[in-house]
Amino acid sequence: MTDEKQNNIKDWLAVTGKSEGFDICAVTTAKLPDAIGVELDNYLQAGHHGDMRWMAETRNRRITPTAIWDEARTAIVFGCNYGPDHDPMDNLSATSSANISVYARGRDYHNVLKGRLKQIAAQLASRTGWQVKIFVDTAPLMEKPLAAKAGLGWQGKHTNLVSRSYGSWLFLGTILTDGLLSPDLAASDSCGKCTACLDICPTDAFPAPYKLDARRCISYLTIEFNGIIPLNFRTAMGNRVFGCDDCLAVCPWNKFASSSRDLKLTAAEGRALPPLLDMLSLDEAGFKALFSASPVKRTGYIRFMRNCLIAAGNAGDNNLIPSVKSYLVHHDPRLRASAVWALSRYLEGAALAALFPAEERDTDVQAEWKNALNLTN
Repeated sequence: MTDEKQNNIKDWLAVTGKSEGFDICAVTTAKLPDAIGVELDNYLQAGHHGDMRWMAETRNRRITPTAIWDEARTAIVFGCNYGPDHDPMDNLSATSSANISVYARGRDYHNVLKGRLKQIAAQLASRTGWQVKIFVDTAPLMEKPLAAKAGLGWQGKHTNLVSRSYGSWLFLGTILTDGLLSPDLAASDSCGKCTACLDICPTDAFPAPYKLDARRCISYLTIEFNGIIPLNFRTAMGNRVFGCDDCLAVCPWNKFASSSRDLKLTAAEGRALPPLLDMLSLDEAGFKALFSASPVKRTGYIRFMRNCLIAAGNAGDNNLIPSVKSYLVHHDPRLRASAVWALSRYLEGAALAALFPAEERDTDVQAEWKNALNLTN
C-alpha cells in the first residue's frame, strides 16, 4: 500500500474516531519492545501484582500484542477524555459520602468504548479487507505502553498514561489489524522533576518513580483485593469506596485538559456522591440494581460493603452507627470484621464490648474484636 493510501486511512480513522466519540487516535506497530516484558517480569517477581494472579497466568500473552494474535501488524489506539468538571480531591472532605473514583461515576467504559470500536473496526474491515480485533482493558493487552509508543502520551511516574492535551484522564481502546499502517512518533516523557503523584499517595504505593506496588494501592485494595482490608491501610482509605484518584488528580498536566462532555462516560452531576447511609442500607439485589451499568459492579456486593464500612469508620458521623451495628451478624466474616473496626472508632470499653456476639467463631473476626477492645481499654 502506498504512503498516500496509508495516510488516507489514518486520516479517516481520526475523523471516524471523533464521530464515534473518541478524542484522539494514533497508530503504532503491533509489537512492544522487549524491555516491556522485562519490566513486567520484574513486577511479577516482586509480587507487586498482589492477588491478581491472572497477570502472571497471562504473562506470555501479555508481553506483546503479537503474542495474543500473531498476525497483528498494526495497533490503532484511541483515547477518550473522561476529565471531571471539578477537583476530585475535594471529594475527600465529604466524609459521610461514598467516594467513587471519577472513571466509575458514569456508565461502564468497557461497554461504551467497545461499542464504539466495533463500529470503527467494522468500517475499517469493509474499506480495506483487513482482519481486525478490538480490545478495551479486558484481554491481556498492555494498552498503556502501546498508547505511549503510538504517541498518545507517556506513562508517568504514577504508571498511568499522561497526555499533553488531556492530562491523566484518558480511557484507552485498541484495534489490532493485520493491515500495515505507518507508525506515529512515540511521545517523550514530560514528567521532569515533578513528583506530585508520588508524594500525594496516602498509602505510599510507589516504591520508586514509575513503579507501583498494587498491594499498597487503594484502587487495588477496594476493587481487586478480596480479603479483610489490612489495618495499616484503613484510616488512609478515608471515604474511598471504589478506587482512588489522588495520583491522577494532582498531575500538573491536567491544567491543559478540559472536562469531558461525554455523558455516557461521566455522571450527569459529577460532584454528587452517594451518602454512606444509603449505601449501607443496600442488600445484594439493591447493589446490583443501582450499579448495573457502572464499573462499580466489578467489585461485587461484599467487597463494596466492606469498603463502605471502612469509610463509615473514618466518617466521624454518629448517624452511621446503627447501620454499622447491623453488620456485626452478617454471614460474611469480612463484613463482620470491618464493622468491628468501624464501631471501635466510635465506641469505647464496655459500650463496645457489650456488642461482642458470643457465637462468633471466625478466627479473623475474633482477632478483630480482640484488637478493637485492646485499643479502647
